[in-house]
Amino acid sequence: MIYQIYPRSFADANGDGMGDLPGITARLPHLANLGVDAVWLSPFYRSPQVDGGYDVADYRAVDDMFGTLSDFDALLQRAHELGLRVIIDLVPNHTSDEHDWFQTALASQPGSPERERYWFRTGKDAPPNNWLSIFHGSAWTCVKDLTGRDVDGDQWYLHMFDTRQPDLNWTNPEVHAEFESILRFWLDRGVDGFRIDVAHGLVKDPALPDWAGAAAMVMGANTASERDPTGPVPNVPFDHGPMFDQPGVHDIYRAWNRILAEYPGDRALVAEACVEPLEHISDYVRPDEMQQAFNFAYLQAPWNAPELRDIIDRSLRANTAVGAPTTWVLSNHDVVRHASLLGYPNMAKSHNGIGPRDPQPDAALGLRRARAAALLTLALPGSAYLYQGEELGLPEHTTLADEYRQDPSFERSHRTQPGRDGCRVPLPWNADAPGFGFGPTGNTWLPQPANWNTYAVDAQEGVSDSTLELYRSAIWLRRQHRLGGGELRWVTDLTGESDGTIAFINGDVLVIANLGTIPVEVPRHARLLLRSDGQQGETDVQPDTAVWLLLDPD
Repeated sequence: MIYQIYPRSFADANGDGMGDLPGITARLPHLANLGVDAVWLSPFYRSPQVDGGYDVADYRAVDDMFGTLSDFDALLQRAHELGLRVIIDLVPNHTSDEHDWFQTALASQPGSPERERYWFRTGKDAPPNNWLSIFHGSAWTCVKDLTGRDVDGDQWYLHMFDTRQPDLNWTNPEVHAEFESILRFWLDRGVDGFRIDVAHGLVKDPALPDWAGAAAMVMGANTASERDPTGPVPNVPFDHGPMFDQPGVHDIYRAWNRILAEYPGDRALVAEACVEPLEHISDYVRPDEMQQAFNFAYLQAPWNAPELRDIIDRSLRANTAVGAPTTWVLSNHDVVRHASLLGYPNMAKSHNGIGPRDPQPDAALGLRRARAAALLTLALPGSAYLYQGEELGLPEHTTLADEYRQDPSFERSHRTQPGRDGCRVPLPWNADAPGFGFGPTGNTWLPQPANWNTYAVDAQEGVSDSTLELYRSAIWLRRQHRLGGGELRWVTDLTGESDGTIAFINGDVLVIANLGTIPVEVPRHARLLLRSDGQQGETDVQPDTAVWLLLDPD
């Protein structure tokens, strides 16, 4: 069980309205009580924060807004005392434009060794190719626009994300050596692993050919309805293009695997690799590469039993073939929180945020389905990732005003896509405190919805049917019954092979998730362990509900 912390929004210790490392350290007991095994920290490095910290200016320094290296060491020590491992984000696809390497490159001549660390290329009055940025617009920026020097007139640099996030050139040995040194820097401090951002994107086709597609944050996003989350998503084959899932990325991760193997204990590499078909993800978790990879197919699966069964089956089969655990995740810092996404009767697979002018989700339906999805997910064999606030049933902030939005994709899309700010709003800890206890002053870098007092940690603790207590019970039972290391067996005879029901056995636990419209009868030979709807006296599994049942050994 790995819990993702987005540092800006987890907890604020100094009252400036921005989450920080001391704030995280103070709240680590919450995670220990929740029962997770590890935390994953999104970037806390020195950064101008153009893209929420994923624009790194110094990979060996903590940004002042988050604290100091000593604060990080204290966090790491406290986490280890509580039995929590710590995984940190590594962003190797691109740097910030404020990184020393890029500033040196801008000051150097075209064709210089300094520029060869990035993708500087010449274009005749136009970009070198037609690639588009994931954050909209061209993936190339004219260097002369930055330097004002005539010598740079035909020079452009590549950035698959924001203009201020230049892509590194991984054909350059200097880039390899630098990141191997960065890995050792943090391993020497005691971190337990790394989550690799855009793991499928480091290597580009060196010919930089034109491509007719449009790169997306997650697969399928370039085919989804941009403004209507309830709209259908065309079933269009995903084309990675010449900048993603190139064979050369695997040589990089084999080298990193060897570095981690030099350190005592279990250290892990986790791939954020959004690839299709689903089976391609197993390439990243072969025995000599990474240990885990995010399951984007499951993350984007619709509330549909046949499709979910197929994705679960294929995921387990693909990872088992290479001896790696499958991962399961419902939300993260880049997508709409699933408690809101599931609030649409016919949810789209992906879209970039929900804004006040969009059709609004049904909050009650979304939470009911989210709780059922949690029990389904936590019963699957493999590793589960939780995004901060998920254990509270936290929804997306779907009415956040435009004036507060900071996601670069919002402006670069000419404000047509709300972006990711809605899933990054600071957490509510105390129902009656200013800022819901996020920090000592009540300041929050993004405003919180007024009704979030009902989701606050202290409003849910000890309340038997709360989402927080549901998660605590599920995680405890998951460990007691060893579900993470179990083996899944599908069950059809209990449900009449209903297209709306998912049922399987993992160890001695029978799991039934009703995604359909009619109740499903609970078998008499099983004892209730947990229900997602909290209705302990109920006998049937109602629509949008999941149950765990202990099988009678006889």
